[in-house]
Amino acid sequence: MRPKAHALVLSVSVLLMVLALLARGPARAAAAGSGTLVVNNGDPGKRITLVLLGDGYTAADLPRFREQAAAVWQALTEVEPFRTYQHFFDVRRVDVVSPQSGLHRGSPLGMHFGCDGIARLLCADDSAVAGHAGEPSGPQYTLALADSTEYGGEGGGATTTLAAGSPDAAQIIQHEMGHTVGALGDEYDSAPADSSYPNLSSKGAGAMRADRVKWWRWLGAADPSGGTVGAYRSGNGLYRPTKDSIMRTLGGVYNLPSREAIIESVYRQVSPVDHVAPAAGTVAGLPKLQVFPLALAGGRRLQVSWRVDGRPAPAAAVSGDTLDPTRLGIGPGRTCTVAVTVRDTTPWVRDEAFRAGSMTRTVTWSLRG
Repeated sequence: MRPKAHALVLSVSVLLMVLALLARGPARAAAAGSGTLVVNNGDPGKRITLVLLGDGYTAADLPRFREQAAAVWQALTEVEPFRTYQHFFDVRRVDVVSPQSGLHRGSPLGMHFGCDGIARLLCADDSAVAGHAGEPSGPQYTLALADSTEYGGEGGGATTTLAAGSPDAAQIIQHEMGHTVGALGDEYDSAPADSSYPNLSSKGAGAMRADRVKWWRWLGAADPSGGTVGAYRSGNGLYRPTKDSIMRTLGGVYNLPSREAIIESVYRQVSPVDHVAPAAGTVAGLPKLQVFPLALAGGRRLQVSWRVDGRPAPAAAVSGDTLDPTRLGIGPGRTCTVAVTVRDTTPWVRDEAFRAGSMTRTVTWSLRG
């Protein structure tokens, strides 16, 4: 929250106020800039940036904030599908200096517990967070970390929050980012009976299959949470995909319908192709053609396929992400069209229409011999 302007009065109290404002000034100016890029996976215009900010950390507390911020990213990369798709994200840390340790009235990000009458619900002033985070260069999520050991957080809104000193902080952020990135709902019994989320349904398995809605493609599949995907009724009357998951119990895993929702959300914001060289279009001469797909972790790669004039490219001309046109036998004055298609073939997505539309990209060159 921004302090109100006051006329300067030569008194001890006002002098202290001015000193506090001066201490805040440089922090706000720095935060509105680039901050510190702690994980750089590529062009922020072609990645999703997670901006981590802290509330209630004095200058002396910043080393603790930095450790907690690193722990947040570590926690996300320990759970699928964030582990596999971690290179689709950049992480930027903004060191916001608070005049005193812990959450308090007037703290820079306005964080406090008890939002909407729920003790563990941790809120932040979204406009203050946005001001410190600065203008995004591309898709961006802001995560506000509170200097608190209490249990709490919130996901799904403009700002994802976390009590970073809580012993359960790693598990809390894994859950909250399911809300934020995948637009997932809570699967526990006392959650509001809202079936609009991709992992909640008012219909049982038979109706889902008949109407081809929700997670009907996954019904009967073996799930990493244990058991099979089905329709399990919660105490609020809604159905969830599995008996348990990270959206029901902290420390679990995302079930298959939730993994698909998160991956689809990511691909609504980024392309599987980072860039190509040379630029797509008409190319003079016969330079090597290269495509640079976004990287996956864990040894899996996006599928790359080359075609020449609509037919599969000769194997002798292709070496993974590179095609050598001199091996195509293009005669002088002749032209041909080369296309490369990058496709994510993950089995965690069963919506093939979405895969074709958002998880697949084709780039084309016109070459002249």
